[in-house]
Amino acid sequence: MARLQDPRDRRGHQRGPAHADRPRTGPGELIPRRGPAPAMTQAPTPSPAYPWTMDYARMRALAKELGAYAEHLEGAWSVEIGPSGPILAMMCPSKRHEGTIRRICKQLDEQLLSTHPGYICANGPEIEHPAIGRMRRPDAVVIPESVLDEEGLAVDATQVLAVIEIVSPSNPGNDYGEKLSEYPAMGIPHYLIVDPRTGTIEVHSDPCKNRYSRKEPYIFGDCVPFGPWSVETSEFRRYSQP
Repeated sequence: MARLQDPRDRRGHQRGPAHADRPRTGPGELIPRRGPAPAMTQAPTPSPAYPWTMDYARMRALAKELGAYAEHLEGAWSVEIGPSGPILAMMCPSKRHEGTIRRICKQLDEQLLSTHPGYICANGPEIEHPAIGRMRRPDAVVIPESVLDEEGLAVDATQVLAVIEIVSPSNPGNDYGEKLSEYPAMGIPHYLIVDPRTGTIEVHSDPCKNRYSRKEPYIFGDCVPFGPWSVETSEFRRYSQP
């Protein structure tokens, strides 16, 4: 990929550690420059338990700069803060991925009217938990509708009742790995993983530190209990299905 030029090089200032201030799509991968790049800050020293806990405010500011940078790029991009710090990732979900999310949100919205008035299943907002140094963008979240009228980028994870992830063919390990430990660490009660690659579903609940105590497996076609709700999956389609 093309290398980004640090704006400080042009001013003749001394550079910091190599690549420390360049936006990335992931660890070790630079974004080709397609617009004016903001000045980036050097990543802080990680802490043993959660790498970015000691300076989350600094990571959050860098994530905000990455979001501003993404506005100059083609396509849709999302910014998350993971184990390696802020990450800028291109979003290119398939129609079946989006169709599955739409079906889940529609079903949960209907049930939330009676189980949790004022809550919705929303597709899009980032959630964050500064204490563990994480900001993620789930495929869908169950949150109070009122938080979408607040200023800022991310929803406080303590307000999230549930998260839903649709496994992507390009990065399946993320939903089963990092997020499966981060969401319970955030205190989110329910986590639904839908995998159109295999036609399987996992329901995780009862968070305890960085793991869920309960896991229930299902397959496409089941009526899946999910917390106080249920998700009918008979119309879900696998990626390879005609």
